[in-house]
Amino acid sequence: MKPIAISCGEPAGIGPEIAVAAWRVLKTEIPLLWLGDPAHLPVGTDYHNATDPADIHPFKFTVLARDFGGPAVPGQPDPCHASGVIAAIADAVALVHSGAARAVCTAPIHKAALIDGAGFAYPGHTEYLAALAGADRVVMMLACDTLRVVPATIHIPLSEVPKALTAHLLTDTLLVTHAALRRDFGISKPRIAVAGLNPHAGEEGKIGHEEAETIIPVLDALRAEGMDITGPLSADTMFHAEARKSYDIAVCMYHDQALIPIKTLDFSGGVNVTLGLPFVRTSPDHGTAFDIAGRGTADATSMIAAIRMASRMADARDR
Repeated sequence: MKPIAISCGEPAGIGPEIAVAAWRVLKTEIPLLWLGDPAHLPVGTDYHNATDPADIHPFKFTVLARDFGGPAVPGQPDPCHASGVIAAIADAVALVHSGAARAVCTAPIHKAALIDGAGFAYPGHTEYLAALAGADRVVMMLACDTLRVVPATIHIPLSEVPKALTAHLLTDTLLVTHAALRRDFGISKPRIAVAGLNPHAGEEGKIGHEEAETIIPVLDALRAEGMDITGPLSADTMFHAEARKSYDIAVCMYHDQALIPIKTLDFSGGVNVTLGLPFVRTSPDHGTAFDIAGRGTADATSMIAAIRMASRMADARDR
């Protein structure tokens, strides 16, 4: 079996230690290949310097080594590592494109260090991966065992959401989501629940007009094409246990509307997935955690879940 390529992420964060912790759990289950500077691994890590991507050691943490030119101090991001962090992501993608790896799992990055050190021109992983892939439209999904959610708009101020929420954006989001559930998760007829933007989904225009003017026409058009879509629904009644049985994924209108429910249900085990790429990419659903980096106390649950999900998605694409 070909490996999952893991990019190192921010060396001063918890990325290296959760990668090693995940390998200890998964080493007999899923082959892993870590791209980064082995000097940044936790002290005492028994690692193998691979000569090529197929050179996976069965009993050691396998590394495709990159020299970042300096040590990593836990909790103190160093812009001098920026180029290496960015290259590790690009190299992981290249391994998948070449067929040497099955999927990409990315450890958390620190965008400020990448901007300061290398002029990183992207808001985050998602946009950079889309550029590497030449993908016109990608979608961020967060998933755990009991819920999948997609925010139609992501990292923008709440005041800008109504203007950003166009019929074109919502249509693209739903089409990419629908296709990915079929291709990557083996759901032949995805059931998609769509939240309204306003309280009570606008309450027939009494609490806002975005539902009537934008959301409903999009949903009606896609239903006419055969998609199983419910909504727009009042977001405050979409996420209790009984409601979640009625859909495979919830598409929400803005960041917190989607992320609060999933982080409440499973804060440690959530996975970030980029839908719409020509390759599989997952990531743990948390940041660099500088405050605990280097202590050996970081919870690797989300990284383990991200690797397992990447493996299942890659299997689904191979069927």
